[in-house]
Amino acid sequence: MLTRLFRLHGLVVASHPWEVIVGTLALTVCLMSMNSLTTSNQVCSWNECPKLQEKTQNSNIIILSITRCTAIVYIYFQFKTLRQLGSKYILGIAGLFTVFSSFVFSTVVIHFFGKELTGLNEALPFFLLLIDLSKACALAKFALSSNSQEEVRENISKGMGILGPTFTLDALVECLVIGIGTMSGVPQLEIMCCFGCMSVLANYFVFMTFFPACVSLVLELSRESREGRPVWQLSHFARVMAEEEDNKPNPVTQRVKIIMSLGLALVHAHTRLASENQGNNRTVEGPISDSLHSGGAWPFKLTSMDLEQVITLSLALLLAVKYVFFEQTEAESSLSLKNLSSPPLQRQWKEEGCCKRNGLVQMKWQVIHDNSVTCQTSQAVSHLQSTPGPDQDIESKPRTLEECAAILFDPHRGSKCLSDSEIMNLVTSHKIQNYKLEKVLENPERAVAIRRELLSSKLPSTSAMAHLPYKNYDYTQVMGSSCENVIGYMPVPVGVAGPLLLDDKEFYVPLATTEGCLVASTNRGCRALLLSGGCRSRILADNMTRGPVVRLPSACRAAEVKLWLESPEGFSVLQEAFDETSRFGRLRKLLVGLAGRNLYIRFQSQTGDAMGMNMLSKGTEHALQRLKLQFPDLEVLSVSGNYCTDKKPAALNWILGRGKSVVCEATVPGKFVRQVLKSSTVALVELNINKNLVGSAMAGSIGGFNAHAANIVTAIYIACGQDPAQTVGSSNCITQMEPTGPGGEDLYITCTMPSIELGTVGGGTNLMPQKACLEMLGVQGTSPNHPGENGRQLARVVCATVLAGELSLMAALAAGHLVKSHMTHNR
Repeated sequence: MLTRLFRLHGLVVASHPWEVIVGTLALTVCLMSMNSLTTSNQVCSWNECPKLQEKTQNSNIIILSITRCTAIVYIYFQFKTLRQLGSKYILGIAGLFTVFSSFVFSTVVIHFFGKELTGLNEALPFFLLLIDLSKACALAKFALSSNSQEEVRENISKGMGILGPTFTLDALVECLVIGIGTMSGVPQLEIMCCFGCMSVLANYFVFMTFFPACVSLVLELSRESREGRPVWQLSHFARVMAEEEDNKPNPVTQRVKIIMSLGLALVHAHTRLASENQGNNRTVEGPISDSLHSGGAWPFKLTSMDLEQVITLSLALLLAVKYVFFEQTEAESSLSLKNLSSPPLQRQWKEEGCCKRNGLVQMKWQVIHDNSVTCQTSQAVSHLQSTPGPDQDIESKPRTLEECAAILFDPHRGSKCLSDSEIMNLVTSHKIQNYKLEKVLENPERAVAIRRELLSSKLPSTSAMAHLPYKNYDYTQVMGSSCENVIGYMPVPVGVAGPLLLDDKEFYVPLATTEGCLVASTNRGCRALLLSGGCRSRILADNMTRGPVVRLPSACRAAEVKLWLESPEGFSVLQEAFDETSRFGRLRKLLVGLAGRNLYIRFQSQTGDAMGMNMLSKGTEHALQRLKLQFPDLEVLSVSGNYCTDKKPAALNWILGRGKSVVCEATVPGKFVRQVLKSSTVALVELNINKNLVGSAMAGSIGGFNAHAANIVTAIYIACGQDPAQTVGSSNCITQMEPTGPGGEDLYITCTMPSIELGTVGGGTNLMPQKACLEMLGVQGTSPNHPGENGRQLARVVCATVLAGELSLMAALAAGHLVKSHMTHNR
């Protein structure tokens, strides 16, 4: 229960970093302003309290100086630990703010309790020693072991669930232990202990709010690009989640702490009650100094500094300068491999003994396609190979599977300490699943290369994949979303047709194809439309569908359920359940078909800018669960019963539509029909009737009343990251041509496409090349002002481009140019 509460708290803080950070900053500013009003007559300066003058001249000055220097060095190493997480400044600044805000908060709270800070000079070093940034380091490691911003928030939530209870209990016990000093009767000790308790609580408050919000925001702002892939992920943190979960605090230790804290709380309560009954209300003795305001300007105060202060400030400045300007961070080189240099590479080889034997392989995968770094790597490898030593004996002895498996699952070594051949042996012996190579190796390109090597030995020709490229590709975009068991990528040439003048706006349309003449022909159609004033389009409907199949005990019972579903009450119940599952998915209509005791229910819903099949499936499944509560004897056979219908020819889609239903029209003057299309209006109209209408009817075509709509749809789909299989329904189109204008010389053409299934977010649209093509059209991602508008605009472009392609191909057929052009361009 407690862990779940802290996880929820961590998720809220990490999900709303701006609100938390602004709120914490505002609170700090308020506390500082309140502090400025109260410190003028309660807090004395560094060494000007009359009460302390005499004391600081004796041997205590040595102890205080050592304490201050120790505190400064301690804080320096805390920041150095934060810096090793991959950020020299940001996380360090977050830690500095933690210290500063804790100090401000503690000071003001003490004032609220009417305490004096005449002992601040002595309390400050001890306060710095109380600040522990190790929990901040651990929480940052949780965040840095993420693959995406969503994972950052989830991992911070998990980290809070693991660290929160322990940190809370530690803070409680620490406050109770330090709080004993407030009952000592020694005025200065009471002040210092009171200040220490407030500091611990303040540090706890900032750690639970500001720090996780700051880490979440910094990692979100440091994403490599807008698609959200991280640059912060560090390989040596990849197992941090399992490591921390395995090292949860001992329940016995936790129980001892709880008993100890309860005992201390009873001691505190008893002491306070006894002091109240006796009326012994002590006050802190000593004059109140206002020397902060009476000491003059700060430059003149420096002249009165004693040796102790000079030593302390010099040490602080020296460490600060060293930290900012002279520290070489290894984490920075791991974040940007292009910053690697030869000395660090050689040092890493010496430190990681397990990697020496296969150093050549490890270096190969640590350096990413940078000429200068590759050169340095080669030098480092050649230097190591030329150096005689025990490594050469180790190389001659192959490691066993058990040794390799132990290295692989060792959090301090891992796959980087294994050669490719050892990884392949682990795969063939089923120690590693082939499809999990990317996750295990934490290097997708290396995983692809090893998978190719394993596959090559099983193919008829070992050189079968020699020309299938795999390098220089961002496989992190593919993992878990677009493809599995990846062995490379397929380059397809992309041409551009345009400008396409559509609704008074010009578009340059990317077409990915290997069919010669297709882009040239479409481009000619675009030119004819441009000279004719362009084309116009309208969206007729926007509804994606999913059609599950359910079964009832009898046909009569199925008929009863059908009538209920078609009633306003039934639709309302399912609509409410469906709409709960998505911000964009809204159930618009139900179509119910009956076959015996089976019911086929076609859900129709808007899906925003996404193509929407996953959204529909989720909503449909939830609605079916609600339907089963209404009819317990109902059995769900499948969430898809081919009543959708997806990726199959279907008259239902042709008649009722699916996805975006679009119509596009244009009028081409007779002179442009003759000059650009090299044909005539009469010939085009006659050919369209006999080919696209009568010919398709003779063939029994469903939705195929066009010349080659599938050509255009497929080329745009491949270029723009759509599912090419959905061209089956998306290329449904009827092309109509009529003579118009004076003498019937002008050509009026329309294309009606009732089932264009596409989206501008999700799936292949997240891949960088496909995303670039969507950006060419100005429809990438989600429409910020009108959700769904980018998807509808892309559907308009598809329909208009089909119209341009229809114009050009029909003209080529009418003039007898088709064979000639293909022989010229596509032999």
